[in-house]
Amino acid sequence: MSLPPAIILAGGLSSRMGGGNKALRVLAGETLLDRVIGRLAPQCGRLAINANGEPGQFAAYGLPVIADSIGGFAGPLAGVLAGMEWAAGEGADSVVSVSVDTPFLPEDLLHRLQEARGRSGVAIAASADESGELRDHPTCALWPVSLRDELHEALESGLHRIGQFAAAHDPGRAVFDSRPVDPFLNLNTPEDLARAERLI
Repeated sequence: MSLPPAIILAGGLSSRMGGGNKALRVLAGETLLDRVIGRLAPQCGRLAINANGEPGQFAAYGLPVIADSIGGFAGPLAGVLAGMEWAAGEGADSVVSVSVDTPFLPEDLLHRLQEARGRSGVAIAASADESGELRDHPTCALWPVSLRDELHEALESGLHRIGQFAAAHDPGRAVFDSRPVDPFLNLNTPEDLARAERLI
């Protein structure tokens, strides 16, 4: 069975990071995008970047750059839609999404998501803290491309919460241990970046 393609969600405004392109922020000598590609590329089929603005800033990566098809910086859910549309054009029946600000992604993410598919085919990543409480990470998920028309309609109607869309489709959960570091730790601020540097 061929591996599903994956889309790296890098289309946000990075306002909490102080603006600019979060994907190209440097963590321990590598950009966040370099780190996510390094984790993801061995696991997936084709790989693309979801980003808005000037695609030339990613030219060195040699990957397709897919802009949101919904205007107005509608958030990660719009990036998921862009990924679904791109993957459908590639002939794939599903696509994996990950956020560019999660540099510690598990090296078995895609395999575990495929195993965890729910009835609709959606699977989301989750991590358990020390008390065993689960936290969902719906930006890191497996999505059937057959949901793209429904997702487009949801976005047009004003839905922007990715967790809400996922929850409406009875997702399976791939649960990962958060020790010693939560693999879905996401970096939103310069302080988060500094913390990740210390972890590395």
